Amino acid sequence: MKLGVVSAILGDLDFEQMIDTVSMLGYKCVEVACWPRGTADRRYAGVTHIDVDDLTDCRLKEIKDYCKKKNVEISSLAYYPNTIVNNIEMRQANVSHLYKVIDASARLGVNLVTTFIGRDQFKTIEENIGIFKIVWPPIIEYAESKGVKIAIENCPMLFGKEQWPGGQNMFTSPEIWKELFAIIPNKNFGINLDPSHFIWQMMDYISPIYEFKDRIFHVHFKDIKIHWEKLRRVGTLAYPLEYMTPKIPGLGDVDWGAYVSTLTDIGYDGYACVEIEDKAFEDNECRILDSLKLTKKYLEQYVI
Repeated sequence: MKLGVVSAILGDLDFEQMIDTVSMLGYKCVEVACWPRGTADRRYAGVTHIDVDDLTDCRLKEIKDYCKKKNVEISSLAYYPNTIVNNIEMRQANVSHLYKVIDASARLGVNLVTTFIGRDQFKTIEENIGIFKIVWPPIIEYAESKGVKIAIENCPMLFGKEQWPGGQNMFTSPEIWKELFAIIPNKNFGINLDPSHFIWQMMDYISPIYEFKDRIFHVHFKDIKIHWEKLRRVGTLAYPLEYMTPKIPGLGDVDWGAYVSTLTDIGYDGYACVEIEDKAFEDNECRILDSLKLTKKYLEQYVI
């Protein structure tokens, strides 16, 4: 496995500064945020380290040469919108930009895009699957024609009242994965696996690794801490942030030894990117760097 960083936490830096930081810290790869410029609508969204709307051949060469010079690989191009949101105009804009990210990934030779399926949070899962059948087959077929894999993160995008009641990403459980993979069996359609989202949903995050070993294209290292005293008071029907907190790996409830051990069992040797969403390390740039240093030091027990 190659240990890397999700670039969104370094959103105040330009591409070259971000790569410099990743290289300086000793990480081997980076999942590069590719949002449209000026579109931040939530934490960690709206970061544009590669502008796919203005990716000239000259800029493309600069990016590839700079990564090679700094010995940092691009694990994937990242864009996490809601492609089946109930606002049709927004849905079309999100899908349109996703196509551009796919094109950029192919041109850069990265050949992987990490993203969300999305969800109309006010419709049932059955209704959302109906929308998925319309929106997503053309996306996957287009990516396949470009030689690009699509890896969907299993984040429910349900944190507070803004995402209530259903969340904004339907790709939340192995049972749903099976149904979506049956609809789109293409081998370039897979998973960006993050165990932390299973923790707060009280789910098994080990057995799906075995079950979906051929669909895991990319993995995240992020932790979640369950506040059990709060959970006992508010219950699982509360807004999730009422009883859980995202943490850096090692400071939450994921058993990282078991997780990495299982990945090695299936022979996973791809990219594993640290996703920092821990508010305890966001006071300033130094604290952000501390989070990346501490995480790397901790994870080097398992991944070198």
